[in-house]
Amino acid sequence: MASRLVLVFTLSALLLFSRSALSKDSNPIDDDDDDLSFLEEPSDQNDAAPHYPDPDHDDEDNYDDLENFSDFDEGGDHEDAYKEPEVDEKDVVVLKGTNFSDTVEKNRFVMVEFYAPWCGHCQALAPEYAAAATELKGENVILAKVDSTEENELSQDYGVEGFPTVFFFIDGVHKPYTGQRTKEGIVTWIKKKIGPGIQNVTTLDEAERILTSESKVVLGYLNSLVGPESDELAAASRLEDDVNFYQTVDPKVAKLFHLDPEVKRPALILLKKEAEKLSYFDGKFEKSAIAEFVFANKLPLVITFTRENAPQIFESEIKKQLLLFATSKDSEKVLPDFQAAAKLFKGKLIFVYVQTDNEDIGKPVSDYFGITSDAPTILGYTGNDDARKFVHEGEVTLANLKAFGQDFIEDKLKPFFKSDPIPETNDGDVKIVVGNNFDEIVLDESKDVLLEIYAPWCGHCQSLEPTYNKLAKHLRGIDSIVIAKMDGTTNEHPRAKADGFPTLLFFPAGNKSFDPISVDADRTVVAFYKFLKKNASIPFKLQKPTSTPKSEAVSDAKESQESSSSTNDLRDEL
Repeated sequence: MASRLVLVFTLSALLLFSRSALSKDSNPIDDDDDDLSFLEEPSDQNDAAPHYPDPDHDDEDNYDDLENFSDFDEGGDHEDAYKEPEVDEKDVVVLKGTNFSDTVEKNRFVMVEFYAPWCGHCQALAPEYAAAATELKGENVILAKVDSTEENELSQDYGVEGFPTVFFFIDGVHKPYTGQRTKEGIVTWIKKKIGPGIQNVTTLDEAERILTSESKVVLGYLNSLVGPESDELAAASRLEDDVNFYQTVDPKVAKLFHLDPEVKRPALILLKKEAEKLSYFDGKFEKSAIAEFVFANKLPLVITFTRENAPQIFESEIKKQLLLFATSKDSEKVLPDFQAAAKLFKGKLIFVYVQTDNEDIGKPVSDYFGITSDAPTILGYTGNDDARKFVHEGEVTLANLKAFGQDFIEDKLKPFFKSDPIPETNDGDVKIVVGNNFDEIVLDESKDVLLEIYAPWCGHCQSLEPTYNKLAKHLRGIDSIVIAKMDGTTNEHPRAKADGFPTLLFFPAGNKSFDPISVDADRTVVAFYKFLKKNASIPFKLQKPTSTPKSEAVSDAKESQESSSSTNDLRDEL
């Protein structure tokens, strides 16, 4: 009898051991065949997104409104809270899907703004657009608008991807509006498109009205108001949409425009309401030469940065800019040399002054460019398309500015990139990337790296964080994969370009010299995992956990029940 009991207990132990061993043998999973639902199962509370305060986020608003530095507009929930300002838009036609085609097909000239009510840029444009519509009332043109939040299909048909998007239709064919977002800029641009390009000035009253009402004008002092000279001037006018061109044969009018009545004709002058008021043309009187002259001289020598003139700076055909960051007090000492340098680079560089002690504009612009010094600082900027920055090291003098500007034009300078301090420890499941450790972590050729570029204030980024943390936790045992994130508001790198927040980029191992892969996947752990399985250069196998706490309890109970049953069966057999 004793031997039978020993045998029973021995066999029972063996059965339990083998069953336990099988349950603990975590086989690698193949996501094509196995259930991946365990990836989405709730884990501990450490994966939850931290609570972020919701302040009146000045930085977010400033980045969005400045627009030309970076378009970080994420939409979010602010659409519901926004209340449209009151603007007299009685002369702006409201277009919908039902009347759009008829309007653009039955009217030769139509300007259409696609907008969203919550968009800050659209709000700023609204009064200017309405005023332009009123001034152009009676002309052969219609100014209209489309609310893209209500007319989504219509907006998609015209490829609208941002707000505002403005098109100009001529006989039903549309082209982008390339002028300034001001009443004067819109009116001037449209008149160039629908009119002769130049206007005659025959009386002193007309001349005085023009000089009083317009900020910059071109006057041609000709031998005749018709003929080759007038034709060349009109042709040049059509190349410069944001400047009005006039012509006269009256010596008194010429004198009022600061031209010598006895000067050899044809003569031409550009007048601006700026520090450099008068620019005299001394080239050959032909279309291309006139247009080049106007292009090089139409901007102020130095533009003081404001929200209103930001489009004038960043939508200019001159892409490269030299920015002076200085307080109002310090600017008194350095602006004269800055203006003198501007004269040397007309038509090649735009010179911009940012008043750093202006809390509304100077601070967010300085923060964006990573300018932290209180001393006057010069920075070169290549414009939105390229967005490289170059910091001038040294005193702000005319000689230094001349050398820096020339090197900037000739692409001889080393770019500057913002960076937070490198973390002292970086042992978490999600690795922290900053500008100065980007190469070490992201561009490591031995690793497949998934990088999230986020903004601390971005609601979409906060929503993604628990999923991203969970993914990293599941993959922390895979040595060849790195899950990382970088604050895109305080760090930069030429290989990490964010179209918005969050931006997810994948850098495959062994292919770091190529552009990263944009992650176009659902924001779930399973979708990210499948993306990595498909795109990783180094194959990997994820070890499925034995069980979750809940399922483990069920499994243990079932196992105990089966063990008991097996023991009873053995007893019966024995």
